[in-house]
Amino acid sequence: MGKTLQRLTFANAMMYSNIPLAHTLVTLCKTHGINQVVISPGSRNAPLILAFSADPFFECFSIVDERSAAFFALGISQQSQTPPVLVCTSGSALLNYYPAVAEGFYSHIPVVILSADRPPYKIDIGDGQTIRQYGVFANHIGYQAALSQDLTHASGAIRWETEDAPKSSQALMVMQAQRQTDNENAICKALDTALRLRLPVHLNAPFEEPLYGMQELPPTIPSPCARNPQEFRSPDLEPLKRSWEASDRKMILIGALAPGSIQSEVLELLGRDPSILVFTETTSNVHHPQFFPSIDSVLAPVESTEDADSRFQRLRPGVLLTLGGMIVSKKIKQFLRRYPPAAHWHIGPYGAPDTFYALKGHVKMPADDFLRTFLKSVTQGVYPYKSPWFAMKQVIEDGRRAYLEKIPFSDFTAFDQILNTIPPGMQVHLANSSTVRYSQLFQMGPGHAVYCNRGTSGIEGSTSTAVGASINSKVPTLLITGDLSFFYDINALWNNYLRSDFRIIVINNGGGGIFRILPGKKEGAEFETYFETVHNRSIASLCQAFSIGYAGADNGQELSEALREFYKPSESPKLLEIKTPRKLNDTVLLGYFDFLSWHLPNIQ
Repeated sequence: MGKTLQRLTFANAMMYSNIPLAHTLVTLCKTHGINQVVISPGSRNAPLILAFSADPFFECFSIVDERSAAFFALGISQQSQTPPVLVCTSGSALLNYYPAVAEGFYSHIPVVILSADRPPYKIDIGDGQTIRQYGVFANHIGYQAALSQDLTHASGAIRWETEDAPKSSQALMVMQAQRQTDNENAICKALDTALRLRLPVHLNAPFEEPLYGMQELPPTIPSPCARNPQEFRSPDLEPLKRSWEASDRKMILIGALAPGSIQSEVLELLGRDPSILVFTETTSNVHHPQFFPSIDSVLAPVESTEDADSRFQRLRPGVLLTLGGMIVSKKIKQFLRRYPPAAHWHIGPYGAPDTFYALKGHVKMPADDFLRTFLKSVTQGVYPYKSPWFAMKQVIEDGRRAYLEKIPFSDFTAFDQILNTIPPGMQVHLANSSTVRYSQLFQMGPGHAVYCNRGTSGIEGSTSTAVGASINSKVPTLLITGDLSFFYDINALWNNYLRSDFRIIVINNGGGGIFRILPGKKEGAEFETYFETVHNRSIASLCQAFSIGYAGADNGQELSEALREFYKPSESPKLLEIKTPRKLNDTVLLGYFDFLSWHLPNIQ
């Protein structure tokens, strides 16, 4: 899947770092089955680089930019379900990981961060490339530990506080043995947290010079970690059952889920119940003809009607179940906060955010396991909660087709063309901001696995995440992104791991087009400079610099022709740039919701 760091061997014998802490970290990662390592170059992390790259068990990747490296690792983790290792040198290098760490924390995508550091006595004394590294991720980390410096390596360079200095070589060995045990315990806890709780973890490892020593025998034999398998206790579902049975209007809202998280048998049970209304999103990776996949196309038009309040009161659920991760739709959040359910329960093995200020309980089970058991234990409803809204669904689908026939080329029409022509089976990554929101307005078929960094919803790492995800994917990968998101993450292209079947579509509207959709002043130099950030940067020249095939389209006909060629096999990755009218896109989008509101049926 790409070039990896060259293996380090001498006379066909595998070599080991002569620093016990470096060897311990590598060995315990190996015993946990963690075999992918993303390395950013440096000197202080040389013991880890040499140790990982010397062992053929590990697949190592070299990414210069630490911010890109961290998102690249998130993509790897997202696809493999096994956390990769991130390795960086000391100083500000570590800080560049933070955007991806926060994303992983809120999305429950784990990575194991190993930051090399100088020993404690070299911190805050004026040495270069040195900061206070421990605790930098304190608010967004599953586990962190400051590991202890080895006492048997470069012992002559160690500076002791008088009261701490060992009095003899035997005392030194006792202290080293205790430090080795403490380090092993911390490493084991970190790896267990990453694997079981699906959270990023951080281990800060101090190394004294010399850093590049290798030897034929291991410098220590770490003890194996005790394993703690993930267990889900059977929760008390009686309070939820009572709420469910008492309500004739049940809503299920599904956020981000990995493909295949809910099996077809369970989906059929949900689809058959007339009292259950299921809203899904593009990132839910859940499809059923009885579900509602375009939330904003339902809610936004209703907002414009004269009887919006009475319509929303009839849509208001008695009980709400949420499944999966973060919700994209701002409209559904606003609706459920204004018209809250009597009871909201979240289903999932990890966190349960009180998004709608109505959370009553959290069932810590995988969604499929819960629904399979729960739906068979309750009586199917009879109230036709779903029926009138299902009539609206058909109006929305017909209205979308009619609207597309009357509007000019724009972001809206481009997304329609793009999403209707993606080859079956392709993995699709969506950048944040306008890209994921436009995608929500159209139906994507079940033949695509869809991903988006919705933990923090930032634009800074979408390309790097997609490139990392492609490493472990058995199918080609498509990234759909906006121009600012693409330019923000240019260094994602600065590596040797872009597969020839990797595809990028950039919708270039000349700036941050989403700010024309949001409320506020939309004209003047201040708006264009500080909000929209209008630009005229060349994407074609970037493609040339990174050896990526380039094609462009400025209208619907050119786009149709370009898409016919875009997915054909090639020897290098391809990028398709679609230029859309900056000052027209918002008018077209907002006009879509107005158009639908004029055609809505009367919901009884």
